[in-house]
Amino acid sequence: MIMQARKDKIPADAGIGLRSQHYVDLLQRKPGVAWLEAHPENYFGEGGAPLYYLEKLREHYPLSLHGVGLSLGSVDPLNMDHLKQLKSLIDRFDPGLFSEHLSWGSFEGSFMNDLLPMPYTEEALDHFCERVSQTQDFLGRRMLVENPSSYLSYTHSTIPEAEFLIAIAQRTGCGLLLDINNIYVSAENHDFDAIAYMNAIPSELVGEIHLAGHARNQVGDQEVLIDDHGSQVSTDVWALFDEFASKGVDVPVLIEWDSDVPELDVLLAEADKARQITERYRAHVA
Repeated sequence: MIMQARKDKIPADAGIGLRSQHYVDLLQRKPGVAWLEAHPENYFGEGGAPLYYLEKLREHYPLSLHGVGLSLGSVDPLNMDHLKQLKSLIDRFDPGLFSEHLSWGSFEGSFMNDLLPMPYTEEALDHFCERVSQTQDFLGRRMLVENPSSYLSYTHSTIPEAEFLIAIAQRTGCGLLLDINNIYVSAENHDFDAIAYMNAIPSELVGEIHLAGHARNQVGDQEVLIDDHGSQVSTDVWALFDEFASKGVDVPVLIEWDSDVPELDVLLAEADKARQITERYRAHVA
């Protein structure tokens, strides 16, 4: 039976991704950011600096774990060694949320350094739902599944991505992590309506929001957006987030920044901007 996440939930406020460059600064300054999110795969060791700092920071901040290595969409068997290490970390740090991706990244035991898109078919949906259910049962808690960013699509996909995500949540009882930058990147790359996609997702299924930066690459005569988490949130993505927040959906919001990581104050400023947007609409609803 699936247990719900810990009672001390992640607050409906703005957090930042935990990066090693900021360990010392966060501990020394203890800024007023609402929560931290970490990639669990960075803390699978039995000791060392990463676990030390995570333990110290966990004393001061609510923690979410955002996985990148389960490869839930793969046809390989679930990696039980990975799951056992994940469960051990979750049992130790009791995060308020755990999330993973609608993607795959392994084949016949070989892992690729990317979150690859899935075909959206009934067969793929059945397979992914089974994997989510197995993961939740093993971990003993509900998880969130994040929508992907993509650059190519399959010729045989019969279910719109938003419907695919909704079906996963309805069948497995998981929640959704709505990455608004991913929606924007995919919408630009595949020429669909980002607002319509976002509005198609029932707000009650959304347990967390991600915001991040992206890059624009020129490939021949075509511009391709890359979800690189290497810059400030773009004006267009802020506008999409504003649209989402205007519905009064009160969930945690995270600023992701994984490459070209800046000083901590830059992330804190982005988190403060997200907080101001949510508080404006929260006050309007109240």
